Amino acid sequence: MTTLSSQNFYHRRRRLAQVVSIALAVLVPAFGLFRFDMTAGGVTVLDRQIWFSDFFLVAGLWIFLLSLLVMLYSSAGTVFCGWVCPQNILSEWANHMTHRLLGRRAEVSLEGYKPVVAVAKNKIWNWVLLGASFLLASLLTGLIPLFYFYKPETILSFVLWRTDPELARSLHWIYFVFVLIIFIDIAVIRHFWCRFACVYRVWQHSFKTRETLHVAYDSSRASDCEGCNYCETSCFINLNPKRTEVYDSCINCGECIDACNRMHTKEQVLGLLRFEFGEREEAKSSRLNFRNAAISFKSRSIWMFLIALLGLSFFVWGYVSWEPFHVAVYRAEVQSTTSNLDYRISVANKYLKPVQVRVEVDGLQKGDYHLSEDELAIPAGGRSSVNLAISPELSHGLHPFVVTVTSGSWVSHFSAQHFSSH
Repeated sequence: MTTLSSQNFYHRRRRLAQVVSIALAVLVPAFGLFRFDMTAGGVTVLDRQIWFSDFFLVAGLWIFLLSLLVMLYSSAGTVFCGWVCPQNILSEWANHMTHRLLGRRAEVSLEGYKPVVAVAKNKIWNWVLLGASFLLASLLTGLIPLFYFYKPETILSFVLWRTDPELARSLHWIYFVFVLIIFIDIAVIRHFWCRFACVYRVWQHSFKTRETLHVAYDSSRASDCEGCNYCETSCFINLNPKRTEVYDSCINCGECIDACNRMHTKEQVLGLLRFEFGEREEAKSSRLNFRNAAISFKSRSIWMFLIALLGLSFFVWGYVSWEPFHVAVYRAEVQSTTSNLDYRISVANKYLKPVQVRVEVDGLQKGDYHLSEDELAIPAGGRSSVNLAISPELSHGLHPFVVTVTSGSWVSHFSAQHFSSH
């Protein structure tokens, strides 16, 4: 709850949430909590490769997360946009730098009908500083997506232009495109994207309910704000906070509430705006109006809870049954003999750390086969293989055998059959 001693209550907490969200966007992939693994064709979670074949783990995680997101949007609306969205964070920062270097009312983005610059600050040096700050921000922000595809040490090699076998040759061009897009975005697009082009905001918008968090206006004190529109000018979405509806563009940032509280500081009372859950009073009498005909939070939450529980059960089962290694036995391609008696035993390591595994063959006599090696050192997230040669003197008939691969307490069996025509 806001107090008289904290006139920027939401502003400061929102800035903290934005800083934390940016830090998490870098730290989560950097520490291997989540990263795309393009080589293995999957993702990395908790330093473990999760292949797309791990259906229950992948499907359960997405169902659970999407259910939680729907619950968040149903209860708090588009609060993600105001408190976490990277597009909005960059846009607000760009507005701050523009106002600082070109004037308090400066407008050089697509939001204005024409550029507005303070006469006293319309100097080449201010424009250069503004462009340089935008470029530096673009260069730093453009590195963040790379953390989701490369390890931190690989990104360091990329920044220092050092040779690294894991780096794609075209990565510098891809990074240049990232930087260019971000630069154009923060230089001229900014909140124009949020209002007219952001599909994600519309998706969140569709999950609002009658009880979703919203800005409420104390109409009983309407005389206190006659002739004042400070809350409107503080809203960078250009809304009237005194007339919010279920389906509007409000992102629940709280800037209008802080602005109204500042205006009433001298009177030692809180402003007329506040955050509130529950149905609006005016909406109760106009339930047939389409814009106020949203479903209740309770009716949606019951279904979302059940779906989230289903997703969580999928995820738990997938995590428990997750196999750290993948074993495959197949015919080796040997061109030097008329009859192929060799098999290839391939072991893939889904851990992001090197491991040792032991390979054994059961069902065949020692003299009936030969393993090229029975101990395998597999690199992190990689795979290794050994050759299994079957003796040409094996008696005629079908010979089933089992390849056993062990690593610590983990054991895997792969059954195969060999037909000898001897």
